[in-house]
Amino acid sequence: MNASEFKNHLTNQLIPFWNNLKDNKYGGYYGYVDHDLKIHPEKEKGVILNNRILWFYSNAYTLLKDSTLLDYAEHAYKFLTGQCIDSQYGGVYWSLNYDGTPLDDSKHTYNQAFAIYALSSYYEASGDKKSIEAAYDIFNIIETKCRDKDGYLEAFDREFNPASNEKLSENGVMAERTMNTLLHVMEAYTELYRVDKKDEVKKHLLEILSIFKSKIYDADKKMDKVFFDIDYNSIIDLHSYGHDIETSWLLYRTAEILDDPDITREIKAISLNLAKTISDIAVDTSVYALNNECENSKVDTQKIWWVQAESVIGFYNAYQLQPEQENYKLLSEKIWKYINTHIIDSRSGEWFESIRPDGTVNETQAMVQPWKCPYHNGRMCMEMIKRLS
Repeated sequence: MNASEFKNHLTNQLIPFWNNLKDNKYGGYYGYVDHDLKIHPEKEKGVILNNRILWFYSNAYTLLKDSTLLDYAEHAYKFLTGQCIDSQYGGVYWSLNYDGTPLDDSKHTYNQAFAIYALSSYYEASGDKKSIEAAYDIFNIIETKCRDKDGYLEAFDREFNPASNEKLSENGVMAERTMNTLLHVMEAYTELYRVDKKDEVKKHLLEILSIFKSKIYDADKKMDKVFFDIDYNSIIDLHSYGHDIETSWLLYRTAEILDDPDITREIKAISLNLAKTISDIAVDTSVYALNNECENSKVDTQKIWWVQAESVIGFYNAYQLQPEQENYKLLSEKIWKYINTHIIDSRSGEWFESIRPDGTVNETQAMVQPWKCPYHNGRMCMEMIKRLS
C-alpha cells in the first residue's frame, strides 16, 4: 500500500467519473446514475451530494494543483450559492429538482454542516472571500436556529420551525439528537476553524468535544451511542461500526487542529479505544472487510462502501498514533485490498454501494444518488496520499 496507488485511483478513476456528471445546462452535477451507469438527468439533485462534490473538487485541487479541478469546484460552488441557499430564510435546502428549483425545502442541521464544510474548503482552494462569508452565514444559522442549550437539534421546515427527523433516523426509531449530525457539525467547524482561525468557532468545537466525551462516547463499552432523545438518552441498542471508525480519526483531527496538548492526549485515548473495539469485533476475517453494524446483538454482515473507506483511514490513523501496533496497518492494507477486489467497479472506477452477505454486488443500488457521492472514497484517497507521502 503506497501513496501512488491512491493517487492513481483518485486521478484516473474517481475524478474522471465525476467529471462526466457535470450539468452544463442547469448547473451542479447530475443527481442519479443507475447500476447500469445510465445518467438520469431528470432526477432530483440532493444538496448533500452537491456539497460533497464541492468539497471533493476543492480538496482535490488543493492537493493536486490541477487547475481543471478548480473549474469543477467553481461549477459546484456557483450552484450551491445560486440555487441551494435559501435567499429568504437562510440555510440550504434538502434537495432541488433537476433544473435547480427547490424540491424539498426543509432544512437539516446535517446538511447545513456539509455546506460549511464545502464552502470552507472552496475558500482554501480559491481564496474567494465570498465563500467564507457564506460559510459563516450558515454557521450563524446553525448556532441561532438549529440548537438549544444542550447541543444540536436535527430537522426543521423551511422557516426553521422544528420538524420530525425521518431523514437522519433509521432502524425504526425517531431520534431527536444523533451522533451522526454532531459528528459532521464537528467536522464542518473543524474545517472552518482550520482555514480561518476564529475564537467563536473554537469555542463551539470545544463544546462539541465535551458533548462527545460526556454524552456520545460510552466509556465502559468503548463505543459511540447513535440515536438519542432530547435528553441524550440512547433509544436503541445499536453499534454502528462505520461511524465508530470514522469518529476515531475525525475526533483526533479536530484535536490536532485545536492544538491543545491536554485535549489531544484525552482525545487520542478515545480514538484508540474506538479503533481497538472495531478491530476486535467488527472485522470479517474471512474477507478482511468491516461488517456494517450490530443491532440488538444481531450483526449486519453487508459490506457498505463508505464503511470500508473510513476503515482504511481509521485503522491507519490508529497505527500512526500507536506505531508499535502494526496490526492496524495490516488491517488498513487488507481492507484496501478488499476494496480493490470487490468494491471498485471495473467498468467506471466508481464504487458499488454494498456487497451482500453472500459476497455478490447489490445490483439494485445506484452508483450515484443523493447519499452516494465522492466524499468517503475521495477523502480516503486524499487522506492516504498525504499520510503515505
